[in-house]
Amino acid sequence: MAIRKSNKLYQPAVLKQILKKCSSLGKNDDDGRPLDVPKGHFVVYVGENRSRYIVPISFLNHPEFQSLLRRAEEEFGFDHDMGLTIPCEEVVFRSLTSMLR
Repeated sequence: MAIRKSNKLYQPAVLKQILKKCSSLGKNDDDGRPLDVPKGHFVVYVGENRSRYIVPISFLNHPEFQSLLRRAEEEFGFDHDMGLTIPCEEVVFRSLTSMLR
């Protein structure tokens, strides 16, 4: 599966809205983060089995990760109860995130 590049980059306000939606699910600390998610990270669900991954917020600055966000927005939208779901095979997601680290 190829990741399509696009010139559209998410603006900070959109990224903030995405993170707010992701952190509003489940049990949260006083800052709104899920209890098991370190500061500066957020949760995404990936693959057929919706495996949970905790990723650094800095990934939001990478065009490759933003491409995944665009695909997630197109396929699922950002307004659903499960959290931010990335429509990508887990092996592809792990490969991408290992390159971004």
